[in-house]
Amino acid sequence: MQQNKLHIVSFDIPDPPDYGGAIDVFYKIKALAAQGAEIYLHCFSYGRKESELLKSICKEVWYYPRKTGFKSLSIKLPYIVASRKDKALLKRLTDIDAPILFEGVHTSYYLNHPSLAHRKKAIRVHNIEHEYYRHLSQKETNTFRQLYFSTESRLLRYYEGALQHAQYFFPLSLTDTAFFKQQYPSAICEFIAPFQQFDTVKILEGTGDYILYQGNLSHPENKEAVLFLLKEVFPKVNVPVVIAGRKPAYAITSLARSLSNCTLIADPSQEQMQQLIQNAQIHILPTFQSTGMKLKLLYVLFAGRHVLVNDLMLHGTGLEECCIVANSASDMIQKINSYKSIPFSAQQIEARKQALMHHYSNSINAQRLLTYLLH
Repeated sequence: MQQNKLHIVSFDIPDPPDYGGAIDVFYKIKALAAQGAEIYLHCFSYGRKESELLKSICKEVWYYPRKTGFKSLSIKLPYIVASRKDKALLKRLTDIDAPILFEGVHTSYYLNHPSLAHRKKAIRVHNIEHEYYRHLSQKETNTFRQLYFSTESRLLRYYEGALQHAQYFFPLSLTDTAFFKQQYPSAICEFIAPFQQFDTVKILEGTGDYILYQGNLSHPENKEAVLFLLKEVFPKVNVPVVIAGRKPAYAITSLARSLSNCTLIADPSQEQMQQLIQNAQIHILPTFQSTGMKLKLLYVLFAGRHVLVNDLMLHGTGLEECCIVANSASDMIQKINSYKSIPFSAQQIEARKQALMHHYSNSINAQRLLTYLLH
């Protein structure tokens, strides 16, 4: 086995990197390739186009159709796992002798296959998935989707026993790392922070003109947070507000239009989102679900000025010193009024840089991954 070969099995095509999971995979691939890794990328596809850019970064890129619908329903396997299997994938993993990084529990169908028994295998853990789906079921109002999420949570809890065949777990948060260390004491569990667009802090000094909330606006977790802000916070502040993100739900669109100080930007381009983030005065990012690391938080800490969050958003991140914390609507309003005119200084930018560089540098984290997998 050549020392620089590495299989990566991705749950989706990570280009364009326009949502949390894709962002982590895409910038991880770029960082690993920059460190000299020869990457054999396997992507499950369901609606996104094949990527010439990925082909230019990786040694090989293969695509496999995700088998969605009733044919992937199982009484034993989670749907996110059962819908991501392909014999051609197994053959290529077997034929090319190299360590395997499974991106998420989603891609781990072949983790315990006999032909891969003597291979180095790692799982990039996005969440404690059974908890994540349980939270989604509790937030969902659609009866069918609620049933799906609760069933998936139960199957994922059962399926976690099969993960013992991985020798390495690389969770996205400190909290998840503690969980997996306890669950799999014989494996190496190491916190590797999310990979993202910036490898250095790129914050503009001075003052911005608006508050920004950004994220996937169709996701139940983000939808809940935005509706809370639109009802309880934004009507009570005399500051322009921008909400930006993918596929805004109708309830968000309707409420945003009713507020004179609020602008909704649906499906912004990457360039537009970057400008929105760098020019904002305050980034407000509450959440009501403490599962996993929120990549949008990391994004704004590298590129944005003041960051206002609640305790649940910081859960397991170790980033408390970088943020302003408020846990109620009244507290958020007070903090917005306090920081809406305070410039972000060069000293604050340097402090942010020092706080982020230890755990949240793409290049350093790529080196750490390769130390485990290729040496």
